[in-house]
Amino acid sequence: MLPTIALVGRPNVGKSTLFNRLTKSRDALVADFPGLTRDRHYGRGRSGDRAYIVVDTGGFEPVAKSGILKEMARQAREAIAEADVVVFLVDARAGLSEHDREIGELLRRCGRPVVLVANKAEGIPAERAVAEFHELALGEPLAISAAHGEGVRNMLDVALDAVAPAAAGDAAAADEDTEAPPHPGERPGPDARIKVAIIGRPNVGKSTLVNTLLGAERMIAFDEPGTTRDAIHVDFERGGRKYTLIDTAGVRRRGKVFEAVEKFSVIKTLQAIEEAHVVVLLLDAREGISEQDAHIAAHALEAGRAMVVGVNKWDDLDADARTRARTDFDRKLGFLGFADAHYISARDGRGVAALMASVDKAYAAAMIKLSTPRLTRALQDAVARQQPPRAGYSRPKLRYAHQGGVNPPVVVIHGTALAHVPDGYRRYLERFLAEAFKIRGTPLRIQFKTGVNPYAR
Repeated sequence: MLPTIALVGRPNVGKSTLFNRLTKSRDALVADFPGLTRDRHYGRGRSGDRAYIVVDTGGFEPVAKSGILKEMARQAREAIAEADVVVFLVDARAGLSEHDREIGELLRRCGRPVVLVANKAEGIPAERAVAEFHELALGEPLAISAAHGEGVRNMLDVALDAVAPAAAGDAAAADEDTEAPPHPGERPGPDARIKVAIIGRPNVGKSTLVNTLLGAERMIAFDEPGTTRDAIHVDFERGGRKYTLIDTAGVRRRGKVFEAVEKFSVIKTLQAIEEAHVVVLLLDAREGISEQDAHIAAHALEAGRAMVVGVNKWDDLDADARTRARTDFDRKLGFLGFADAHYISARDGRGVAALMASVDKAYAAAMIKLSTPRLTRALQDAVARQQPPRAGYSRPKLRYAHQGGVNPPVVVIHGTALAHVPDGYRRYLERFLAEAFKIRGTPLRIQFKTGVNPYAR
């Protein structure tokens, strides 16, 4: 297995900045105020020929007794427990705090190698930046600047050298076995992970659903809107299939998004939709279908993503309320007729197995391979049933079709005067071809390509 480096420290010492530096990415949200990161965030990095996994954690407050801070502390403790080496970040500009002492005392008893790092040391002599942190008795402190990259390479070498030889020896083998995930628009290999993004409004139960699927309290599930702020990727296996779950921040109406962090969270959610193979739209049965639910669904549809709908908290409704909820769903989200809908309880796990079965089916539909002869025959059947309307004195002629892409499936139709095919007839062809090939769980896109007349000049 690859060596795992956990980044730990009090709020706003630069853990997410260092995470992005070590993974050469911008996956972790970074802003100049504390409490931005809450869940554990995993990434992969490489230093020369040595690969590693790095874990970003939220601001660690070991003495927190309740609320969201207690949950963040639990996440940090779990990251320490599964790490091969812990990088303890402190703030060289703010100096040593009582909070740092509490974390240092816990880390001295954790049984893991600890690398003490004084961040934000740019422009400060190294000896002065680390002087007071010797008091923590965690070895020689290292001065770095995560934002500018100063001292990061040396810190990484020290951290990797501290990893047990067995873990370091297995890293190369694990690195060779891991392949880069395919782009959603490409057809992946047979062992590729299915990326599943869980999206929806705040407090509909997205993190609870992820925890239920994993069988562990991996995400902070708290009865407070906006608990999740970043898009968190979690790998797991179920029924012999490999998945990557992406827990996203709840998306509120634009007029209610005031904090800068929430605006970044919305961007992360939209990026997760683009990255995913399948999107699970989670709704709150008790709240009904809102206009914002329709907006979120419309964005996923515009991105062309395969989709499954989960109506959560279904066990809290009586028979009459369930009837009203089904009617409301059919009326307001009728444009998602291609997607399977499941009425579930993420907290108790009811209906979750059927929902995941629909995820598998939607993924298979999104990656379907359609042969040109079968597509052309189906196109001819569609035209025979209903011809495209005339455009002036001529009628568009649809001659043959072939597949132009996956996720979503794209069918390219060739012919003449196709620029005059109306949108209504395009939708008719999409429905006809989806039914002909039993494509369920993903939208199907049609592109028209008009042939060029060689004698036009």
